[in-house]
This record gives sequence, C-alpha cells and structure tokens, in this order.
Amino acid sequence: MNETTADRRNCKDRRARNSQYVLHMFNPTKNVSPFDINMAYEANYDAVVPYSNVALEDIPALTQDTIFSRGPKGVKRTGIFIGGRDLGLSLDMLDAAKGAMVPPFEVSVFLDPSGAITTAAALMACVERWSVKHGGGGLKGKRVYIFGGTGPVAICAGMLASREGAEAVLVSHQRQAIADDLAAKYNKRFGTRMQGGEGSSPEGIVALMQDADIVLAAARAGVQVLSAGMLRNAPRMIVAADVNAVPPLGIEGIGVQDMGKVLADTPRQAVGIGALAVGDVKYKVHTRLFQLMIDAERPLYLSFPEAFAVAREIAAQL
Repeated sequence: MNETTADRRNCKDRRARNSQYVLHMFNPTKNVSPFDINMAYEANYDAVVPYSNVALEDIPALTQDTIFSRGPKGVKRTGIFIGGRDLGLSLDMLDAAKGAMVPPFEVSVFLDPSGAITTAAALMACVERWSVKHGGGGLKGKRVYIFGGTGPVAICAGMLASREGAEAVLVSHQRQAIADDLAAKYNKRFGTRMQGGEGSSPEGIVALMQDADIVLAAARAGVQVLSAGMLRNAPRMIVAADVNAVPPLGIEGIGVQDMGKVLADTPRQAVGIGALAVGDVKYKVHTRLFQLMIDAERPLYLSFPEAFAVAREIAAQL
C-alpha cells in the first residue's frame, strides 16, 4: 500500500508531539498553583497538565500512565511535579511516584508544596552566604531559631540548617509540644536533629533571643513575630531573615528588598534579609530545577537537598 500524504503528515505530527516536553502536575488540593504553572512555562515546558484533588493512592497509577505512554524516547521529555500544601503528604507522594517507576521507563520528579522547598532553600542559602560574609562562618554550630516553626517553609529550613550542623529550633507561637512533635517526626524521617521551641509570649521570645545566632521569620503572611526591641536583645545574632512580604512584615526593621542590610541597633550589627530578596533567589532556584529536569539524561528526584545545592550556587553570586 502506498503511503499517502495524510499518512506522512500524521507521522510527522506524531514525531513533533514526541519531541515536546510535557510536565504533569499532581496536586492533592482543589487548585493547582498558578505560580507553579507559570514557572513551568518559564522553564520552557511545551505542555503543562494540572491534576487536582489527587490522593496518595492515585499516584502509582498516574505515574505509570505517565511513563508508559510516550515510549523510551518520549519518556525522557516527560516530568512530574508534586505540589499541594501538606509537606508530609507531598513527600509521601514523591516516594510513591519513585516506587512506581519501571526503568527504563522513568521520569524526573520535582517536589515543592506551597513553594516551601524552593523558598526554604533560597532562604538558607542567603543566610549562609551572609553569615560567612559577616564574619560568622557557615551554618555549622550556629543556634538557628525559626519562628512560625510549624509551617512547611520553617520545617524545610530547619532540616537544611540541621543537615549543615546547626542547632535548629522550630519556634511555635501555640504550644511547644506541637513543635516538638513535628521536629521528632521529621528527625526520624531524615536523620536531622531539630528541636521545638516556645514562642507564645514576648517574654519567652526575648529569652530565646539571648543565645540566637540566626533568627528566621517564616510565620503566616501579615504577622509580625519579632519587634525591633527583641532584636536589640539578641547579643549573639549575626543574621535575621524574613519571608513575609505582606505588611506588617515578620521582622520589624527589615525591608522586603534588603539583602545584607546592617541592622544598626543590634548588638553585633547583624544583617537583615528581606522577603522579596529571598524571593528573587527562590524564583531562580525554581526555574533552574525545572530546567534540570528538561536537560537531564537520567531521571532526577528533586527535593530540599537538591534545591539547596542550586540555591547555594545562586547565592554565591550575591
């Protein structure tokens, strides 16, 4: 049978489709973040396909539908992104996706619920960079207090700090038991040594500040957790950083664009890092990780350690 013009056109169309980079976004919540969709297109994915209300038990079947549908060549141009709000659930989904792979049918997977992993990576890379520049050395041995410590950004930041040898304390404004339980949960999973801390009263916060080398504000938007007066009562503090860009800002006296600005009223002339300055690094980290998925010859599984490695490279240029 002779090949028709239509046959040739259909074959060409199939080849074109197989050369496209496709990202499937698995999200356990009602809505998939427009931020994540935009970032994927910024990284030059040709097609981004969002899925909402995805349950943990759905992940193996969705993953195998993803890997078996494009052939050995097409699978290299296919990726999975896992979002959502719950850090623990998203980590479970990453494990489930990884377990469902059948080499050589295997795709890269990137985890970033609520942007927590890329934000925490950017935050800690900036803090580490300015700690070194300010003469305090890296994170090892530092006492790091993370306010808003029960949220996903704080937990990721605490794990990164702990992995670098810092004493990371997740400070809760509710009850220390909540922070203790979360610290224990993630310590068991990742071999970290985070602790819980009590930050329910101004007096308690001032007491914590006495031995703080680094303080981070990762509370919900529009909540100030540290006043200028509290910073003046931090005799060891060398860096303070905030990820809240919604007034009132999380730390009084740190502007959203500040990157290493000296806080003149602090005992050691600590430097401040603001939310949008961290956000600029986070944006670059997020884009770079998507691009790594596109460029990879072998499948990648991208979570907080990989995000931190990229963030360090970017922060080194600051």
